[in-house]
Amino acid sequence: MATVQASTFGLRNVKMLQGLSQERLAILAGQCAWRTVEAGQVIVARNSHDRDVHFVVSGHVRVTSFSAGGRQVTFRDEEPGEMFGDLAAIDGQPRSADVLALDSVLVASLSPEHFRALIAEESLVRERVLQRLAGLVRLLSERVIELSTLGVQNRIHAELLRLARASGAAGPQARLDPAPKHADIASQVSTYREQVTRELSLLTKQGLLAKDGNALVLLDVPKLERMVEEVRSEA
Repeated sequence: MATVQASTFGLRNVKMLQGLSQERLAILAGQCAWRTVEAGQVIVARNSHDRDVHFVVSGHVRVTSFSAGGRQVTFRDEEPGEMFGDLAAIDGQPRSADVLALDSVLVASLSPEHFRALIAEESLVRERVLQRLAGLVRLLSERVIELSTLGVQNRIHAELLRLARASGAAGPQARLDPAPKHADIASQVSTYREQVTRELSLLTKQGLLAKDGNALVLLDVPKLERMVEEVRSEA
């Protein structure tokens, strides 16, 4: 990790801070600790006692955890403009997950005291924090339902649909470019890479999936949605 100079410009694209005055951003930039983290390094360790909130200025991170047996469970990936670490800053408890750098990441880290002052003084940020917390609850509730009611095959289908929505696809087909790694899908749905490989091969044989260079193309999104919903309705 390497420290870098504070940058008001770097905070402008942080979603949680958009709309704040230039003066407020300048104050925040000075309050933050700035650093770059190389791919594969841990930014936040599960059960650690630091409480800083981290703004992703550039790069991508993965919020994840590892079981005692070494299996990785991925909760979500965060892109530039997102933040993480707010739960520990709010409730004062140890970190609930590991956060890894997926590529070279620039983070601006704000102390819990300054973060709480920010949400107390800026109603716009406070509203966004509440919406973010509600979104996390809904996301985790959906994941619990999927793990409780769907078999591995349908959890893989559901993850493909989630990736399709995240890509902005709105039609009957969706292009995932670059194609997600099989190991990454496995960590999202709590299974093994080999199971993902087998299921994607089966979907390809059924005409629902195709490779196109480095991309993965969902050829019939509505049918995949029906397959998932049929299992959910029977659960």
